[in-house]
Amino acid sequence: MLNPSFFNSVFVFPILNLLVLLYKSFLFIKLPGAFGFAIIGLTMIIRGLFNPFFKKQMETSKKMADLKPHLDKLSEKHKDDKKQLQAEQMKLYQQAGINPTSGCLFMIIQIPVFIALYNTLSLFLVNGTKAISQINQVLYSPMLKIASLDSWFFGFDLTKTPKNAGMWIYYLVPVVTGLLQYLQAQATMPPSSAHATAGKQNIGGKEDNSADFQKAMSTQMKYLFPVMIGWFAFTLPVGLSLYWNVFSLFSIIQYQQSKKSKSEIQITK
Repeated sequence: MLNPSFFNSVFVFPILNLLVLLYKSFLFIKLPGAFGFAIIGLTMIIRGLFNPFFKKQMETSKKMADLKPHLDKLSEKHKDDKKQLQAEQMKLYQQAGINPTSGCLFMIIQIPVFIALYNTLSLFLVNGTKAISQINQVLYSPMLKIASLDSWFFGFDLTKTPKNAGMWIYYLVPVVTGLLQYLQAQATMPPSSAHATAGKQNIGGKEDNSADFQKAMSTQMKYLFPVMIGWFAFTLPVGLSLYWNVFSLFSIIQYQQSKKSKSEIQITK
Protein backbone atom coordinates (compact mmCIF):
# COMPACT_ATOMS: atom_id res chain seq x y z
CA MET A 1 0.00 0.00 0.00
CA LEU A 2 2.98 2.29 0.61
CA ASN A 3 4.63 1.81 -2.76
CA PRO A 4 5.80 5.15 -4.25
CA SER A 5 3.06 5.29 -6.85
CA PHE A 6 1.72 8.53 -8.30
CA PHE A 7 -1.44 8.40 -6.16
CA ASN A 8 0.47 7.66 -2.96
CA SER A 9 3.06 10.37 -3.62
CA VAL A 10 0.47 13.05 -4.40
CA PHE A 11 -2.26 12.17 -1.90
CA VAL A 12 -1.45 9.45 0.65
CA PHE A 13 2.06 10.44 1.74
CA PRO A 14 1.28 14.14 2.41
CA ILE A 15 -1.84 13.23 4.42
CA LEU A 16 0.07 10.54 6.31
CA ASN A 17 2.87 12.97 7.22
CA LEU A 18 0.38 15.61 8.33
CA LEU A 19 -1.45 13.11 10.54
CA VAL A 20 1.80 11.99 12.18
CA LEU A 21 2.88 15.61 12.66
CA LEU A 22 -0.39 16.42 14.44
CA TYR A 23 -0.15 13.24 16.53
CA LYS A 24 3.41 13.99 17.70
CA SER A 25 2.52 17.63 18.37
CA PHE A 26 -0.36 16.62 20.64
CA LEU A 27 1.85 14.04 22.33
CA PHE A 28 4.45 16.74 22.94
CA ILE A 29 1.95 18.89 24.83
CA LYS A 30 0.73 15.72 26.62
CA LEU A 31 -2.83 16.00 25.35
CA PRO A 32 -4.85 12.89 26.30
CA GLY A 33 -6.25 11.07 23.29
CA ALA A 34 -3.60 12.56 21.01
CA PHE A 35 -4.35 10.31 18.04
CA GLY A 36 -8.07 11.06 18.18
CA PHE A 37 -7.39 14.79 18.24
CA ALA A 38 -4.91 14.31 15.38
CA ILE A 39 -7.72 12.78 13.29
CA ILE A 40 -10.00 15.69 14.23
CA GLY A 41 -7.25 18.19 13.38
CA LEU A 42 -6.64 16.49 10.03
CA THR A 43 -10.37 16.59 9.31
CA MET A 44 -10.52 20.32 10.06
CA ILE A 45 -7.56 21.02 7.77
CA ILE A 46 -9.05 19.00 4.90
CA ARG A 47 -12.41 20.65 5.53
CA GLY A 48 -10.75 24.06 5.37
CA LEU A 49 -9.09 23.23 2.05
CA PHE A 50 -12.45 22.18 0.63
CA ASN A 51 -14.30 25.14 2.12
CA PRO A 52 -14.59 27.11 -1.18
CA PHE A 53 -16.27 24.10 -2.79
CA PHE A 54 -18.53 23.55 0.23
CA LYS A 55 -19.45 27.21 0.25
CA LYS A 56 -20.37 27.10 -3.43
CA GLN A 57 -22.46 23.98 -2.86
CA MET A 58 -24.27 25.60 0.05
CA GLU A 59 -24.97 28.72 -1.99
CA THR A 60 -26.39 26.57 -4.80
CA SER A 61 -28.58 24.67 -2.36
CA LYS A 62 -29.86 27.93 -0.87
CA LYS A 63 -30.67 29.32 -4.32
CA MET A 64 -32.44 26.10 -5.25
CA ALA A 65 -34.63 26.49 -2.17
CA ASP A 66 -35.45 30.07 -3.17
CA LEU A 67 -36.26 28.93 -6.71
CA LYS A 68 -38.65 26.19 -5.63
CA PRO A 69 -41.87 28.30 -5.96
CA HIS A 70 -40.81 29.40 -9.45
CA LEU A 71 -39.97 25.82 -10.46
CA ASP A 72 -43.34 24.63 -9.18
CA LYS A 73 -45.13 27.24 -11.28
CA LEU A 74 -43.20 26.19 -14.37
CA SER A 75 -44.02 22.54 -13.71
CA GLU A 76 -47.71 23.34 -13.55
CA LYS A 77 -47.63 25.67 -16.55
CA HIS A 78 -45.76 23.27 -18.85
CA LYS A 79 -46.92 19.95 -17.41
CA ASP A 80 -47.94 18.75 -20.88
CA ASP A 81 -44.76 19.87 -22.64
CA LYS A 82 -41.70 18.27 -21.12
CA LYS A 83 -39.27 19.78 -23.63
CA GLN A 84 -40.52 23.30 -23.00
CA LEU A 85 -40.44 22.69 -19.25
CA GLN A 86 -36.77 21.70 -19.38
CA ALA A 87 -35.94 24.74 -21.50
CA GLU A 88 -37.71 27.09 -19.07
CA GLN A 89 -36.01 25.44 -16.10
CA MET A 90 -32.57 25.89 -17.65
CA LYS A 91 -33.40 29.53 -18.37
CA LEU A 92 -34.40 29.99 -14.75
CA TYR A 93 -31.16 28.39 -13.55
CA GLN A 94 -29.14 30.72 -15.78
CA GLN A 95 -30.96 33.81 -14.46
CA ALA A 96 -30.24 32.69 -10.90
CA GLY A 97 -26.61 31.90 -11.68
CA ILE A 98 -27.00 28.21 -10.82
CA ASN A 99 -25.09 25.34 -12.39
CA PRO A 100 -27.09 22.16 -11.62
CA THR A 101 -24.04 19.98 -12.25
CA SER A 102 -21.79 21.77 -9.73
CA GLY A 103 -22.66 19.26 -7.02
CA CYS A 104 -21.32 16.42 -9.16
CA LEU A 105 -18.07 18.31 -9.75
CA PHE A 106 -17.69 18.80 -6.01
CA MET A 107 -18.10 15.07 -5.38
CA ILE A 108 -15.55 14.19 -8.09
CA ILE A 109 -12.97 16.53 -6.53
CA GLN A 110 -13.42 14.86 -3.14
CA ILE A 111 -12.99 11.26 -4.32
CA PRO A 112 -9.16 11.02 -4.48
CA VAL A 113 -8.77 12.83 -1.14
CA PHE A 114 -11.29 10.56 0.58
CA ILE A 115 -9.57 7.46 -0.81
CA ALA A 116 -6.22 8.76 0.41
CA LEU A 117 -7.66 9.51 3.86
CA TYR A 118 -9.14 6.03 4.09
CA ASN A 119 -5.83 4.43 3.06
CA THR A 120 -3.91 6.59 5.54
CA LEU A 121 -6.17 5.88 8.50
CA SER A 122 -6.36 2.20 7.58
CA LEU A 123 -2.58 1.94 7.90
CA PHE A 124 -2.87 2.92 11.55
CA LEU A 125 -6.25 1.55 12.48
CA VAL A 126 -6.48 -1.70 10.55
CA ASN A 127 -2.84 -2.75 10.48
CA GLY A 128 -1.90 -1.12 13.78
CA THR A 129 1.65 -1.60 15.04
CA LYS A 130 2.49 -3.92 12.14
CA ALA A 131 2.53 -0.89 9.85
CA ILE A 132 4.62 1.39 12.07
CA SER A 133 7.91 0.46 10.36
CA GLN A 134 6.37 0.97 6.90
CA ILE A 135 4.96 4.34 7.94
CA ASN A 136 8.31 5.50 9.29
CA GLN A 137 9.92 4.77 5.90
CA VAL A 138 7.76 7.30 4.06
CA LEU A 139 7.85 10.13 6.61
CA TYR A 140 9.48 13.31 5.33
CA SER A 141 11.68 13.83 8.40
CA PRO A 142 13.36 11.50 10.93
CA MET A 143 11.86 13.70 13.66
CA LEU A 144 8.40 12.43 12.70
CA LYS A 145 9.19 8.75 13.25
CA ILE A 146 7.02 6.98 15.81
CA ALA A 147 7.69 3.87 17.90
CA SER A 148 4.11 3.05 18.85
CA LEU A 149 0.54 4.28 18.67
CA ASP A 150 -1.76 5.17 21.57
CA SER A 151 -5.15 4.63 19.97
CA TRP A 152 -7.41 5.36 22.98
CA PHE A 153 -9.76 8.31 22.75
CA PHE A 154 -12.29 9.08 25.51
CA GLY A 155 -12.79 5.43 26.39
CA PHE A 156 -12.81 4.15 22.81
CA ASP A 157 -10.05 2.20 21.12
CA LEU A 158 -9.95 3.83 17.68
CA THR A 159 -8.48 0.66 16.13
CA LYS A 160 -11.45 -1.53 17.11
CA THR A 161 -14.64 -2.03 15.17
CA PRO A 162 -18.02 -1.89 16.94
CA LYS A 163 -18.72 -5.30 15.42
CA ASN A 164 -15.80 -6.94 17.23
CA ALA A 165 -15.27 -4.65 20.24
CA GLY A 166 -17.47 -6.75 22.53
CA MET A 167 -18.81 -3.72 24.44
CA TRP A 168 -22.28 -2.21 24.07
CA ILE A 169 -21.01 1.38 24.06
CA TYR A 170 -19.30 0.81 20.72
CA TYR A 171 -22.73 0.19 19.15
CA LEU A 172 -23.45 3.88 19.67
CA VAL A 173 -20.83 4.74 17.05
CA PRO A 174 -22.73 3.45 13.97
CA VAL A 175 -25.99 4.88 15.35
CA VAL A 176 -24.48 8.36 15.74
CA THR A 177 -22.72 8.09 12.38
CA GLY A 178 -25.93 7.14 10.55
CA LEU A 179 -27.90 9.87 12.32
CA LEU A 180 -25.37 12.56 11.44
CA GLN A 181 -25.35 11.40 7.82
CA TYR A 182 -29.16 11.64 7.76
CA LEU A 183 -29.06 15.17 9.22
CA GLN A 184 -26.41 16.14 6.67
CA ALA A 185 -28.57 14.82 3.83
CA GLN A 186 -31.57 16.71 5.22
CA ALA A 187 -29.56 19.90 5.45
CA THR A 188 -27.76 19.84 2.12
CA MET A 189 -30.30 18.33 -0.27
CA PRO A 190 -32.16 20.99 -2.28
CA PRO A 191 -35.95 20.79 -2.09
CA SER A 192 -37.73 18.92 -4.85
CA SER A 193 -39.92 20.78 -7.26
CA ALA A 194 -43.47 19.78 -7.97
CA HIS A 195 -42.28 18.18 -11.20
CA ALA A 196 -40.05 15.86 -9.19
CA THR A 197 -42.61 14.90 -6.57
CA ALA A 198 -45.99 15.02 -8.24
CA GLY A 199 -45.80 11.40 -9.42
CA LYS A 200 -46.50 10.04 -12.86
CA GLN A 201 -47.91 12.38 -15.45
CA ASN A 202 -49.39 11.51 -18.82
CA ILE A 203 -47.55 13.31 -21.59
CA GLY A 204 -48.78 12.53 -25.06
CA GLY A 205 -50.54 9.41 -23.74
CA LYS A 206 -47.32 7.97 -22.26
CA GLU A 207 -46.38 7.65 -18.63
CA ASP A 208 -43.52 9.82 -17.48
CA ASN A 209 -41.50 7.83 -14.95
CA SER A 210 -38.81 10.50 -14.41
CA ALA A 211 -40.63 11.89 -11.38
CA ASP A 212 -40.72 8.46 -9.75
CA PHE A 213 -37.02 7.99 -10.50
CA GLN A 214 -36.07 11.35 -8.98
CA LYS A 215 -38.19 10.65 -5.92
CA ALA A 216 -36.56 7.23 -5.51
CA MET A 217 -33.07 8.76 -5.74
CA SER A 218 -34.01 11.39 -3.17
CA THR A 219 -35.30 8.70 -0.82
CA GLN A 220 -32.11 6.68 -1.19
CA MET A 221 -29.92 9.68 -0.39
CA LYS A 222 -32.04 10.59 2.62
CA TYR A 223 -32.64 7.17 4.15
CA LEU A 224 -30.71 4.32 2.53
CA PHE A 225 -27.36 6.13 2.34
CA PRO A 226 -27.27 6.90 6.10
CA VAL A 227 -28.10 3.23 6.80
CA MET A 228 -25.25 2.17 4.50
CA ILE A 229 -22.82 4.55 6.20
CA GLY A 230 -24.00 3.31 9.58
CA TRP A 231 -23.22 -0.25 8.48
CA PHE A 232 -19.73 0.80 7.38
CA ALA A 233 -19.25 2.43 10.79
CA PHE A 234 -20.28 -0.87 12.39
CA THR A 235 -17.71 -2.91 10.47
CA LEU A 236 -14.81 -0.42 10.23
CA PRO A 237 -12.52 0.94 12.97
CA VAL A 238 -13.93 3.70 15.18
CA GLY A 239 -11.20 6.10 14.05
CA LEU A 240 -12.68 6.21 10.55
CA SER A 241 -16.11 7.01 12.00
CA LEU A 242 -14.53 9.82 14.02
CA TYR A 243 -13.27 11.43 10.83
CA TRP A 244 -16.61 10.94 9.06
CA ASN A 245 -18.64 12.36 11.96
CA VAL A 246 -16.51 15.47 12.38
CA PHE A 247 -16.76 16.09 8.65
CA SER A 248 -20.56 15.72 8.78
CA LEU A 249 -20.85 18.09 11.75
CA PHE A 250 -18.94 20.78 9.89
CA SER A 251 -21.21 20.36 6.87
CA ILE A 252 -24.37 20.65 8.99
CA ILE A 253 -23.10 23.72 10.87
CA GLN A 254 -21.99 25.45 7.68
CA TYR A 255 -25.33 24.85 6.02
CA GLN A 256 -27.24 26.18 9.03
CA GLN A 257 -25.12 29.31 8.89
CA SER A 258 -25.77 29.71 5.18
CA LYS A 259 -29.53 29.53 5.79
CA LYS A 260 -29.30 32.66 7.91
CA SER A 261 -27.77 34.64 5.05
CA LYS A 262 -30.10 36.22 2.53
CA SER A 263 -29.67 35.53 -1.17
CA GLU A 264 -31.16 37.73 -3.83
CA ILE A 265 -32.29 36.13 -7.07
CA GLN A 266 -33.50 38.27 -9.91
CA ILE A 267 -36.15 36.49 -12.00
CA THR A 268 -37.20 37.98 -15.30
CA LYS A 269 -40.92 37.67 -15.88
